[in-house]
Amino acid sequence: MAVLAECPICHKKQSVRNRNCECGDDLVKAKKLTRVRYWINYRLPGGKQKRESVGFSIEEARDADGKRRVQKRENRIFDIKPEAKMTFKELSEWYLGLEKVKGKAYYPTLTINLNSFLSEFGSVIVGRIKPADLENYQAMRKKEGYSDSYIDHEVGAARTMINKAFDNDLVGGDTLKVFKRVKKLLKRNANARDRILTGEESNKLMAALPLHTRTIIAIAAYTGMRKSEILSLTWDKVDLKQRIIRLEAADTKDREPRKIPISEELYGILKNIPKAIHDNHVILYMGMPVKDIRSALTRACKDAGITYGRFAKGGFVLHDMRHTFNTNMRKAGVAQSVIMKITGHSTSEMFERYNTVDDGDIRQAVARLDHFMKSVDQNVDQVTHQTATNETRD
Repeated sequence: MAVLAECPICHKKQSVRNRNCECGDDLVKAKKLTRVRYWINYRLPGGKQKRESVGFSIEEARDADGKRRVQKRENRIFDIKPEAKMTFKELSEWYLGLEKVKGKAYYPTLTINLNSFLSEFGSVIVGRIKPADLENYQAMRKKEGYSDSYIDHEVGAARTMINKAFDNDLVGGDTLKVFKRVKKLLKRNANARDRILTGEESNKLMAALPLHTRTIIAIAAYTGMRKSEILSLTWDKVDLKQRIIRLEAADTKDREPRKIPISEELYGILKNIPKAIHDNHVILYMGMPVKDIRSALTRACKDAGITYGRFAKGGFVLHDMRHTFNTNMRKAGVAQSVIMKITGHSTSEMFERYNTVDDGDIRQAVARLDHFMKSVDQNVDQVTHQTATNETRD
């Protein structure tokens, strides 16, 4: 057993007696600035080596090392591993109680996904679960009729919890590897949507929607904002004078602040929305913030002759307005970098998922080719004619 020091630059674990790391960092100075993380190194029964992070204090590291030595001598080495006694239910209570986790926009969904997972594994000791257990869970949920995407979200919520627990030394690397080894059921981009709303569909839908839902669709169409961003939008973030919507980091999915320009059409819509005295939300229905619009959207789609539903063939859902916005901006000739700045897409790959090439694009491409080929043929004819004329003269 031994206490090791982690270099803050290259992260190599090494003897605490080293004054300098191989990378050149001054460890003595780093220790004084409490930049060095300490680890204790020991072996579990069976000979497997384990390293455990114990913070930035050499005194605490030595105390932890001494405690492990006593546990090993008294044959209580398994007490070292918190996951050897903690159930998944206990771990989830710790995780869902973290203030940072409670502050996440998807906290309600995370709770639902974890509760579904815990209905099967809640009483199971964390350290005893195996990859086969998770694979059996996936197969069981599929038999129950749940989609690959939904099952992946359930296991993903548990995986996120395990990652957080590992970072806080509540579970070890063996448990972490169990969850990392389980493959997702849904293949990459297999669930990517390409549904956009055409101009004719948009007109029919807007005519069928109630006023407050019509406003939500309009904001989505002219900004590309997500549903959660629209429903939580408050007037202090809407600058009608400068014609800018300013979203703070806490308002966005990727936790990055964003500025969204207000178009002329959207300006007219927002300007005519009456502001409530008792509530600062932009979208209100009967004086209360709107939580969901699926019922109103389902009825309006039926009246407009538009198929509704994520799993229906050609079905439309609110999130498709984000695809529609991206595609319309691209067709309007707006640079990809500018569109990504407005929508908050951090990678070109994610942008492409929301940029749909439709039948109109394909027809336009063929028309351009046709025009190009005709111009080439005309040039060939002109050259041929000119050559024949010259030969006749000669």
